[in-house]
Amino acid sequence: MSENRLVYSTQTGRIENKEDKKQQIKTDGIVRIRRETKGRKGKGMTTVTGLDLPEKALKDLCSQLKKMCGTGGAMKNGVIEIQGDNRDKIKATLEQLGHNVKLAGG
Repeated sequence: MSENRLVYSTQTGRIENKEDKKQQIKTDGIVRIRRETKGRKGKGMTTVTGLDLPEKALKDLCSQLKKMCGTGGAMKNGVIEIQGDNRDKIKATLEQLGHNVKLAGG
């Protein structure tokens, strides 16, 4: 008995483990690519939102896009962030993968 967790309480009865289930973000089927500089000290970053994929697939796609662009980036809260202005390269790649893509913002 390495773990000594409470499984029953006289106040509430049987206690079940509550697993945190991450809910997928609802999307309208359109992948939006935008360039953002706000909050980044003027540095441009390309963000990709609206991908309705599981987390593992998003991480793989993020890695693929970073390698294709030759830059760094990250995935935060279901949004893929790629350093620099690589909107055209990312749009072409996502269209080849069969996604409906729009360039958003200015």
